[in-house]
Amino acid sequence: MDITTAFEAVIGGSNPSGGTTHMKFTIPHEVKTIAETLKKNGHQAYLVGGCLRDLLLKRAPKDWDVATNALPDEIQKIFSRTEDETPTGNGGAGTVYENTFGTVGVKTESDDPTLKIVEITTFRVEGRYTDLRHPDEVRFARTIEEDLARRDFTINSVALELPITNYQLLKIVDPFGGQEDLKNKTIRAVGDPAKRFEEDALRLMRAVRLATELGFEIEARTKEAIRRRAALLEAIAKERIRDEFVKLIMSDRAAEGVIAMEDLGLLRFVAPELREGIGCGQNKHHIYTVFDHNVRALNYAAEKKYSFEVRLASLLHDVGKPKTKRGDGPDSTFYNHEVVGAKMAAVIMDRLRFGNDVAERVVHLVRHHLFYYNVGEVSEAGVRRFIARVGPEYIEDLLKIREADRIGSGVPKAFPYKLRHLLFMMEKVKKDPIHPKMLAVKGDDIMAILGIPPGPKIGKILGVLLEEVLDDPKHNAREYLEPRVKELAALKDEELETLARTAREKKNEFESGLEEEMKKRYYVK
Repeated sequence: MDITTAFEAVIGGSNPSGGTTHMKFTIPHEVKTIAETLKKNGHQAYLVGGCLRDLLLKRAPKDWDVATNALPDEIQKIFSRTEDETPTGNGGAGTVYENTFGTVGVKTESDDPTLKIVEITTFRVEGRYTDLRHPDEVRFARTIEEDLARRDFTINSVALELPITNYQLLKIVDPFGGQEDLKNKTIRAVGDPAKRFEEDALRLMRAVRLATELGFEIEARTKEAIRRRAALLEAIAKERIRDEFVKLIMSDRAAEGVIAMEDLGLLRFVAPELREGIGCGQNKHHIYTVFDHNVRALNYAAEKKYSFEVRLASLLHDVGKPKTKRGDGPDSTFYNHEVVGAKMAAVIMDRLRFGNDVAERVVHLVRHHLFYYNVGEVSEAGVRRFIARVGPEYIEDLLKIREADRIGSGVPKAFPYKLRHLLFMMEKVKKDPIHPKMLAVKGDDIMAILGIPPGPKIGKILGVLLEEVLDDPKHNAREYLEPRVKELAALKDEELETLARTAREKKNEFESGLEEEMKKRYYVK
């Protein structure tokens, strides 16, 4: 079955700028069928919002939205199927209606995730926004023009009449000049920008995010209104701010977005910790301030299309430097900034209500981003301890952050020979035991050998055994470990405790001796 219908036509309609434009549209079969179904039942249908904006920009829509004069109850009735009806017979396989804003989701059973649910929203106008987040009341409107007037930005306030057929004059409804702003790459609020932001303060961030995603500029009046009303963002639920922030960080121009947030006074309500790096000079090994360095690291991570966690950890990796800075000029130091930075990152992740998995990963990456490796100076045992300390599942991301850190510092090469050699060494030792669960003797074995119940003594013995195996993997054999268990068990409690504490505290070669010298050399202990 042909799932799309292409429309090549002349665009006309109520565009204040006048003129016509030749365009080619590809409208999915599911959307076309929904529009035809609405029309057969005596209702209007318009393609609206981000999907139409993306089509006009020749981008692939992330979702599909239809506006209609049909009321929610009528939409549900039209698209709710009986057991005898086929999913494609009316354009949907049932509906979802879980909000008070007149939106009904029509299930299509499409394989395309952007089309599994097509949202149909009744034309509406909105009352006052006394909480700066939600309209006090929603009233259904009669015309698409009324509906477009309550939207946020002109580029989102354009509508295309549906259904359409090949080679006809497409009716574009554009009362606020959205097409012209798309052409000029401009983000402009609909009507009075101050009023738009007072209706929903999240639009303050959305303006920056859209400009970042699309590579557009924010129009002067809209930009000034953002600066004057930036504090309204405090009234917005942190979860909504988080979602906009994630979209911004995941855009190709994420670094530009962070800079724009600072310029417009928004960053202090999202991640004020980053602002501490503004104007904070570093030492002779850095040419940028802390803030500029962090943003440049993010820019590299975004250019490489790394994961969200790597991008955010790249942005936050040196967030602890301003608090740990001692001295000024070329010999200033930032001792333990990775530890302080990890704590600050945890505060940011908690403030923005990130889930535990994402938060823990970002914090861990910030905490361990600073590691030392030099060819010929770190042994295989040191590499094993490094992997054990940071976790094998974090190695790839830590190396990506090291790349971003280097490029953000202004060096020309992201992945020098020493990091390539580290990868070689990790490949060489990857099958060696680095965790108690990988030992040939487990906790149950120790209890059986010694005839004792579970208790802290088992953990202490395992810790000592693992330390010895990290030194020499050949020791990971029952022939060696079982007699060693008995030797350790025979020690006095204080002697075993001392060995266990030494095992816990023993620094691997990435953190002791050679690394201490390196940290002193580069003033980043």
